[in-house]
Amino acid sequence: MNLVILQNWLDNASFAILFLTMLVYWVGAAFPNLPYLAALGTGGMAIANLCMATLLGARWIEAGYFPLSNLYESLFFLTWGITTIHLIAENSSRSRLVGVVTAPVAMAIAAFATMTLPSQMQASEPLVPALKSNWLMMHVSVMMLSYSALMVGSLLAIAFLIVTRGKDIQLQGSSVGNGGYRSNGYRLHKGSELVSQPPASLVENNGFTRFESSSNGNSNGNTAVLNIVAAPESQAVTFAEALSPQRLSLAETLDNISYRVIGLGFPLLTIGIIAGGVWANEAWGSYWSWDPKETWALITWLVFAAYLHSRITRGWQGRSPAILAATGFVVVWVCYLGVNLLGKGLHSYGWFF
Repeated sequence: MNLVILQNWLDNASFAILFLTMLVYWVGAAFPNLPYLAALGTGGMAIANLCMATLLGARWIEAGYFPLSNLYESLFFLTWGITTIHLIAENSSRSRLVGVVTAPVAMAIAAFATMTLPSQMQASEPLVPALKSNWLMMHVSVMMLSYSALMVGSLLAIAFLIVTRGKDIQLQGSSVGNGGYRSNGYRLHKGSELVSQPPASLVENNGFTRFESSSNGNSNGNTAVLNIVAAPESQAVTFAEALSPQRLSLAETLDNISYRVIGLGFPLLTIGIIAGGVWANEAWGSYWSWDPKETWALITWLVFAAYLHSRITRGWQGRSPAILAATGFVVVWVCYLGVNLLGKGLHSYGWFF
């Protein structure tokens, strides 16, 4: 089969599958009791991931170099990375909400690459001399994977803000550091253990307490559930404003997975920036030239360094770091695409005005 025809079929198929997958995740979120929707969503993401991997492999064979030389290729590599990180995050969290926020972004990127970019920007072209280096695969691929991880982590942080309705709630420690495992009103007990102390106040623990139990009364430490804390009548208004057990449990999961995905993306970003500096010195004789892309890569690094510092050292959790991560989502897009729209520089392969 002609590789160009195969690529045209695969990019359209990727968009169509991601669009249907997005609808599956949204319907699953609206009607959580419908069976098989979670499996359909995961399967759709996996099929789209495979289609994009095949597309990139076909372009690699056709052009003879790693397919990251123009905006079309980088957009599909970014989407492939997002779907890969999505599958990892969804498998870890067991939550449909991961796909609710990642599927539309992946679909929009695939649609932009397939339907918006002109045909001349989608075609493979010979590499310019500066790109004929093994550093192309090392630097650009690592940077794109870091963007994918940081975007997914930021999207999960945005989902956390939506689930918690912007409330400043206390979470059981998903950060490691000073204050990461602070007392926040949650109490963890075995099913057969009596509670000798009264529960914490309703304001501190969002109206719920946590304990371990099993269906037969013998606790094996594998099941954690949220129980409503009995509240006096004077606290009825506060209880009405508290999060439901399901929302609180989901918020903890999203906060934890977001933190860990960003923790994966940040070292990749660091390695990519270092590799880019070495490549720049080899190609242009300078490790750093304050090119717009380099400047925004540094800003992106500082934003997510502040996020991780606030969680690891300061022990922040919940709304404040989620807002910082949500800001990082915008910064990543400015770094990746915005600087190519606002002005040319040494990293100008994505310029299309």
